Amino acid sequence: MAKSAGPGGEDGLNAAQTADDVVVLEKIEKSFRVGESWVSVLKGIDLAIARGEFVALMGPSGSGKSTLMNIVGCLDKPTSGRYLLLGRDVSSLSEDELARVRRKELGFIFQTFNLIGRVSVLKNVEMPMVLCEMPKDQRRARALELLENVGLAHRVDYSPINLSGGERQRVAIARALANDPDIIIADEPTGNLDLKSSDEVMRIMNHLNQEGRTIIMVTHNPEITEHCSRVIRLRDGKIVEDAP
Repeated sequence: MAKSAGPGGEDGLNAAQTADDVVVLEKIEKSFRVGESWVSVLKGIDLAIARGEFVALMGPSGSGKSTLMNIVGCLDKPTSGRYLLLGRDVSSLSEDELARVRRKELGFIFQTFNLIGRVSVLKNVEMPMVLCEMPKDQRRARALELLENVGLAHRVDYSPINLSGGERQRVAIARALANDPDIIIADEPTGNLDLKSSDEVMRIMNHLNQEGRTIIMVTHNPEITEHCSRVIRLRDGKIVEDAP
């Protein structure tokens, strides 16, 4: 199990890093300008996450976990520090390059689902493949397969607005898998769900992890961390605990 990164070692790896690490953060800082002053949100984060881990990020509001997740997901850039994703330094990539990384290497699951209500469930799952210019027949076949895998083959022609919260989140999971990403980033994936739906979503995510996908999940719910191989707790922009 990878742990928080340490001093530099051989072959460009830190002491706590391994060649299996898919996410490596080195001295990551992030500040935001508020009025005439700057507010520091992340304060020197060192972290390594290995392929196949199921990691939970926890912490109180304002701890920096959402900011950290945005950086890991290439949705934001650090103010300083280095970020290696699948061995590639993404800290200084252009917006177009970051968009390509998000499309091909990462799958996102959001608390609010972020589905497009005016198109069908099938079209929602196809969308990432459209952006990657996958041929129509191939993307339709893959979308149908993914929806069957999450138990929604009977809902392909429905609009998301006609689905339950649990069904919407399962559509979002299928969409996150569209381009077969190595890493799934989940932001409070059960936050808007009832207990039964939460259990179903976590069952699916456990299965994805058992298939070998790396999952990084922000959550406030300590009960669902029992599914995780590792829990990282943040407070005031720093990692204060990193434990199985």
